[in-house]
Amino acid sequence: MSPETSPSDPIVTDEAAPPAKTRSNSFFRAKRTPLPHDDARRQGDISQLAFLTMGGRDPAIAFLNTENAALGGRPLAVATASDTGYEQVATAIRAWARDPGFE
Repeated sequence: MSPETSPSDPIVTDEAAPPAKTRSNSFFRAKRTPLPHDDARRQGDISQLAFLTMGGRDPAIAFLNTENAALGGRPLAVATASDTGYEQVATAIRAWARDPGFE
């Protein structure tokens, strides 16, 4: 008898073994439609403006991904959705640069 088993352990046969786990293919992501060209351009432009104006990655990401009641949602989503939203968020970023306490 091996030290890994004891007489009280049930004997496991192939019939009693739990079924093998199947692979979920989680390596592959679900296919999504890409952003339209104008939306992708606005998203990249507002991200770059935030990174350069706000002094780095962390403050820019925090601002862009946090809900903002004055802008009507997440600034990144607002700026990506339309030219008007882009201008609103760009104005808010520039105001933040003048007064870092601005929210």
